Amino acid sequence: MSRWTWLDAWPVYRQLTGTDPLGRGKSAESKGTEQLVARTATADRVARSVCPYCAVGCGQNVYVKDDQVVQIEGDPDSPISRGRLCPKGSASKQLVTGPQREQHVLYRAPYATSWTRLDLDAAMDMVTDRVLDARAKGWQEHDDHGHRLRRTMGIASLGGATLDNEENYLIKKLFTALGAVQIENQARI
Repeated sequence: MSRWTWLDAWPVYRQLTGTDPLGRGKSAESKGTEQLVARTATADRVARSVCPYCAVGCGQNVYVKDDQVVQIEGDPDSPISRGRLCPKGSASKQLVTGPQREQHVLYRAPYATSWTRLDLDAAMDMVTDRVLDARAKGWQEHDDHGHRLRRTMGIASLGGATLDNEENYLIKKLFTALGAVQIENQARI
């Protein structure tokens, strides 16, 4: 058993007197570093996912422990991103687990100063009623010359870049079926 001195706490001393002269191994580690364990090492399972932010479709590995997301990293098996993520993709865990994430449907009535919590079914009914009302009020069956139009000018869609191709396809089909003409996406603007 050797006697510990204050020099043992100094990494340069450990580097020069130990077996790691380049300072890339044990001589650069502190006692605290030796006890650290990666969050991914303690995960129960790994789910594969796709980054939600843009249409590139970078692969993600979502590490889960006790049914809670503990880490999200790039998927090295993804042919698109090969394990790399942009800064927004790297912060995906905040999107899922952040304390500011709203967990309930909120509604602010016209001229109200505060939000109230709504049941999901009631909110969906409100949205449906408003879409159908706007469609009916803006409906144009024929133009001034009698040409058939069958469109509504009361609805428009502006999609976000956080949607993937399949979601954008379904939104386009929905709004086209409703008769909307103004269908655009943030990624094109």
